[in-house]
Amino acid sequence: MRILTTTGTVWQQLCARQLTRKRRVEERVRQITDDVHREGDDALLRYTRRFDGVRLSSKQLRVTEAEISGSFQNLDPKFALHLKSAIQNVEAFYARPRLKPVRFMDGDGVVLGEKFDPIDSVGIYIPGGTASLVSTVYMTVIPAKKAGVKRIILATPPRKNGSVDPHILSVASLLKVDEVYRMGGAQAIAAMAFGTKTILKVDKIVGPGNAYVNEAKRQLFGFVDIDTIAGPSEIAIIANRYSSPEYVIADLMGETEHAGGIAFLITTSKALAKLARKQVPGGYCVLVKNLDEAVEVANRLAPEHLEIMVRSPQKLARKIRHAGAIFLGQFSPVTVGDYIAGPSHVLPTGGAARTFSGLGIDDFIRRTHFVSYTKKALERFREPLEQIAAIEGLPKHYEAVKVRLQ
Repeated sequence: MRILTTTGTVWQQLCARQLTRKRRVEERVRQITDDVHREGDDALLRYTRRFDGVRLSSKQLRVTEAEISGSFQNLDPKFALHLKSAIQNVEAFYARPRLKPVRFMDGDGVVLGEKFDPIDSVGIYIPGGTASLVSTVYMTVIPAKKAGVKRIILATPPRKNGSVDPHILSVASLLKVDEVYRMGGAQAIAAMAFGTKTILKVDKIVGPGNAYVNEAKRQLFGFVDIDTIAGPSEIAIIANRYSSPEYVIADLMGETEHAGGIAFLITTSKALAKLARKQVPGGYCVLVKNLDEAVEVANRLAPEHLEIMVRSPQKLARKIRHAGAIFLGQFSPVTVGDYIAGPSHVLPTGGAARTFSGLGIDDFIRRTHFVSYTKKALERFREPLEQIAAIEGLPKHYEAVKVRLQ
């Protein structure tokens, strides 16, 4: 673990880490998404052969009901029990009431308001590769279900033999996901964004992924809505001499278990910094004078996960403005948030927590404004409408008002 100061170049680069992109990845993803846009299934299948080493036909892209229903056969019986426990926690957290319509009347013929509707269709990306993120299935599907999304599809890369991890399929089955496709990478994001002969286009794409997946989401935003552009997983821990060194080291090591995972230690303790430097092979440590400075550093970093392992952690938490999720006290490791606590573990990374939030019901609901004027109300605003239209050089805008008041 590298010791940093907040005045050095490395620190400045870390605070701007969300701006770092590789041109090679951008260009490669652009080619992939363009090909899928033009060629549909043909390009999708070609890239599946190239990147996943699996030869499929169009009919094999969608996982069959038989394969999904048979996914439980060879699983540990305890898995279903533990899975239901985790699902219940997530469902309970997202059981709050939906957003309520707003209606405002000024008493003189003007009615304004908002109404809320679920997005029609959502595509969820579940990474494969070295680890199948089973927990990401229920951490994404449940908020979408609670929001009332009508069609939920799931995309995940096939394994070398062309199958999909049965743990992922079993969760999808329990949650009644509408469609599951064996496809991964930027090509899967493009297929869901544009649609192909086999795959019907979705309105929004959510879920984590590697650099290629995230670059595809960035490039295709506008063709489809996205949740956030997530980078490597990361943790920051605020700790001092009262913190358990064993817990701190374990949590730093746990997050760097993810590919490209980043660990940050923010501490007032020189002894803890020295220990972390020896025992944690990667990551960064910032020594601070006091806990107020620790809060400033954490807010600058805007980490995905922030653990506060000091006495009275709630006092510091009130001062944190930028973090994906905050874990309070000695017995709240990120692991419980990843798997069972309840709030979705799909969180902004790379400093994006300055402006983005963790995945929730609101991400699957769109708002629509409505406006209703009577003729009397329209007459009342005739002059400001005329003047503003004239200033903007759009006279026909006012003509649409004038014709109603003749």
